[in-house]
Amino acid sequence: MTLLLQSKRDATKFQILVEIASHQPNVRQSEIAHTLGITPQAVSEYLKELANQGFVYSDGRVRYKTTAKGVEWITENAFALRRYARFILDEVVSQVAVWTAIADEPLQAHTQVFLYMRDGLLYASMEHETGATGETISDVQKGKDVGVTNLKGIIDLPDVKIVIGKVPRVHRGGSAAVDYPVLKKLVKEKHFVVAIGVEALIALKNIGIDADVMFGAREAVVEAAWHGVPSFVLSVDDELHLLLKRLEAEGLEYELHDLKV
Repeated sequence: MTLLLQSKRDATKFQILVEIASHQPNVRQSEIAHTLGITPQAVSEYLKELANQGFVYSDGRVRYKTTAKGVEWITENAFALRRYARFILDEVVSQVAVWTAIADEPLQAHTQVFLYMRDGLLYASMEHETGATGETISDVQKGKDVGVTNLKGIIDLPDVKIVIGKVPRVHRGGSAAVDYPVLKKLVKEKHFVVAIGVEALIALKNIGIDADVMFGAREAVVEAAWHGVPSFVLSVDDELHLLLKRLEAEGLEYELHDLKV
């Protein structure tokens, strides 16, 4: 369990800080108290602690703003909560939930099947032996979706390394300043290609590659990795730090290449 949830006081401080961050600068103690269902006096005490920790500051008019340190604390705990939620969904809820898989062969209802990931999708088969099993809920033909219950074991995922290419913004050369021989080598055989920035999108088009994702790219890369799918990301240089911070927060490996000629 994330440390935040082990302390009711820290959990409340986290909620207060989120309220401030989402409504600043026009957020008052009474509004926070009403939203969280606690007294204004309690909010006042928590705010003193948050201020002493350097997470918030007041402009002197009983209005509060989060500091950079406060935003960092929110981010760290939000990622921890996300990992805990993923554990609940993957390890706990899976015992009672119905999962959707693709039948790798014709299957009958109430049959024990083996489960495995391929190209980021969950498959079910009686022949492909793995460490994870489940039970089908209906008859199904090969290639169709089938519900699976009573999931047991661990679904193996391949080790994923994310390969990243960095390209300059247009005022520093843009797609015209890209090392295309190296780009072609890096993107070769990658099934999931992501572009961050127009310059990156055009650079990929210049070698005949259409990006699978451009909008919501950082989250797409993370989700692909959690499904066992490695990505190639071509990013403009001034957006790169946000991607790297996201990957490091999730504990994902990456390999970085500077493609500016």
